[in-house]
Amino acid sequence: MGFSKMFFNMVLFLIASMASNTALSQNFPNRPLTMMIGFNAGGSTDLQARVLAPILAEILGQPVNILHMPGAGGSVSAAMLANSKEGGYVFQYGLSTPFVMSPLVTKTSYDATSFRYVAGVTLDQLAFVTGGSSPFADWEGFVAYAKQNPDLVYATQNQFDRLIINRIAKKEGISLRIVPTTGGAGMAPLVLSGDALLAFSGGTHSVYTEKGQMRVLASLTSSRLAYYPSAPTLRELGYDVSMNPIRVAAVPSNTSDEEVAILAAAFEKAAQHPRFIAVTEKTIKMPVVFMDEPTLKDLFSRQVAKYQRLLNEAN
Repeated sequence: MGFSKMFFNMVLFLIASMASNTALSQNFPNRPLTMMIGFNAGGSTDLQARVLAPILAEILGQPVNILHMPGAGGSVSAAMLANSKEGGYVFQYGLSTPFVMSPLVTKTSYDATSFRYVAGVTLDQLAFVTGGSSPFADWEGFVAYAKQNPDLVYATQNQFDRLIINRIAKKEGISLRIVPTTGGAGMAPLVLSGDALLAFSGGTHSVYTEKGQMRVLASLTSSRLAYYPSAPTLRELGYDVSMNPIRVAAVPSNTSDEEVAILAAAFEKAAQHPRFIAVTEKTIKMPVVFMDEPTLKDLFSRQVAKYQRLLNEAN
């Protein structure tokens, strides 16, 4: 998306957010909703959203429009959402990292308490990946190659994966050239072309692994990936670090209980829909779950404390 188009979308969003909201809780929803995606089109979140939006529309009886607002690993979109006056009519769908991690590693206009977490429906399967024709096929091979070939390119997507790879590089005595991307759609071309020999992936790799175009080297979650069980976790490789984000729907903290309840019921039903299960478990290869607001609130509170400790150790 070009800058001018993204700016235009942001202006439209701000105008909508300032509109009168006197009817927000009357027969909710009584007008179209907007699903914000914090990444460009083409990544795993976008693939999932394109299936999820029409399912939610069927359940809620109103159109659900997708608005891509990439930047800072989803934090640009989250900042816009935190200031929205639209209640449940505008929600962000995607990784929980912009809500839980980003405020810890960079200055943001919000924190984890700026939102209500309507539902979690997918366990993210974060990984370090390489291209199918790269000169190494496993993590040990990567480390050995990086020691012999300094400054190889690493494609990053957010502040926290950069923190992790920098911590690993320091421990292993290797140097990497960090290249930022705006999501899986930006990461994939770099890996496929060989311009980046290592990359963080939130799930986009699943589209390319079956054809051998990408290899999963390691899991960033606390357990091995459900669909790539041969890839070790970072903890198994000797690095005391992990990330466990959930794909969630979030709304501003001032959204009414009624609207949150209606959206939560819709997401719970959508998570059981065959089309959603197919794209999630077969295409992007992630487990489908359902987590309600109290479960997510407790989980994210514990994660914030955990990630803060990790940051304190890094400083």
